Amino acid sequence: LRARLASEHGLSEYDAAILTQSKSMARYFLDAVAAGGQPKLVCNWITGELSRRLNAEEREVESSRVDAATLAALVRRIADGTVSNNAARQVFEALWTGEGTDVDAVIEAKGLRQMNDSGALEAIIDEVVAANAKSVEEFRQGKDKAFNALVGQVMKASRGKANPSQVNELLRKKLG
Repeated sequence: LRARLASEHGLSEYDAAILTQSKSMARYFLDAVAAGGQPKLVCNWITGELSRRLNAEEREVESSRVDAATLAALVRRIADGTVSNNAARQVFEALWTGEGTDVDAVIEAKGLRQMNDSGALEAIIDEVVAANAKSVEEFRQGKDKAFNALVGQVMKASRGKANPSQVNELLRKKLG
């Protein structure tokens, strides 16, 4: 089973070994992948957030408060850019504590949807660039920290909802 997980799902030997420590953990992984979760992301969430919660409450994976299909739905929302990893942790927390059972409903209720609208992002970037001439000039002189400061200002202006990789791309394009 370990070799199969590694070869079929592109996992490292280490990840496959962790997932196959118990049959139920391997089953949970396979169920989440079958429900459409990206294998590496599913693995990361099982070995990270899910295991941390299970251990803290001394639960077995069979009695997890977040089932495999729900974890797969959350992973799909990370993969498609709907939520950031940070926001996904908040969604997982809400699912775990029973605040909701539907990933998309929790994302909407908590206002965690990531801003991916390039038009809206460009407007924010234009405002940030106009208000931070010093940082723009420093960046053009080769100071990478100035770029990071501008990204931070865009994230602040979007209240953390902007997609960081999209901000990087649009800001680099804007600054030439």
